[in-house]
Amino acid sequence: MNPAPRTVLLTGAAGAIGTLMRELLPPYGYRLRLLDMVPVPGAPDAIQADLADREALREAVRGVDAVIHLAGISLEADFEKILAANIVGLQHLYEAVREEGVPRVLFASSNHAVGFTPRPRPGEPPLAVDIRHRPDTHYGLSKAFGEDLAQFYWDRHGVETVSVRIGSCFPEPATVRSLSLWLSPGDCARLFHAALSAPEVGHTVVYGSSANTREWWDLSSARALGYEPKDDSEMYAEKIIAEHGLPAPGSAVDRFMGGHFCEDAPRWPH
Repeated sequence: MNPAPRTVLLTGAAGAIGTLMRELLPPYGYRLRLLDMVPVPGAPDAIQADLADREALREAVRGVDAVIHLAGISLEADFEKILAANIVGLQHLYEAVREEGVPRVLFASSNHAVGFTPRPRPGEPPLAVDIRHRPDTHYGLSKAFGEDLAQFYWDRHGVETVSVRIGSCFPEPATVRSLSLWLSPGDCARLFHAALSAPEVGHTVVYGSSANTREWWDLSSARALGYEPKDDSEMYAEKIIAEHGLPAPGSAVDRFMGGHFCEDAPRWPH
């Protein structure tokens, strides 16, 4: 294993996952440089900049060992907004990384890049990472683009990336669907550390979830980086199912990995 990089730029540091990682990553030996377009609570030295500001991005990445890119729009929105933040803004970041010689990016992709993939049924094998992109939203489309952009920057410029298709990263799962996709904050930090410290990743796509009993995903590419998840959503299952019930058979939540984000889809046979 390579030694963990000491200085990491964390974009989107004021967001939900960024806030969790600000506390959980430093014990692994990282010194975080924080960036967000809004002030980061409790971090007066954080860089406040928009992804549209190319010079600010270049200054932000200068001298870091890696970038964890969480910034951007994290919910569905008008395409023009998604385009500016998640597509053009991401390209700006990769150009800054290339220009400053930063060797590695951890890109926060999403399960919504493959949201229209039918979810596996009991007894079926978990879903591999090499399934084709089937985005369920403009947001998911931007994450599919991000994975392809990461591949391009590896093939063309030698910038390494681990693209993490994050499931549902909260202190506790909140829905029946998230019982299969939950990534505990502790496991998120373990996965990010593995992605930052593993040698020779090229462009690697991994699923980001804990070791859930109801797992839909094949975590082998994440485990190959050194990721060993420790948490399981099953401890919350009885309570969540009692509160919400199981998805209606044939509903989007029952059929697709993207759940209710696919609700406007026609009922194609699968």
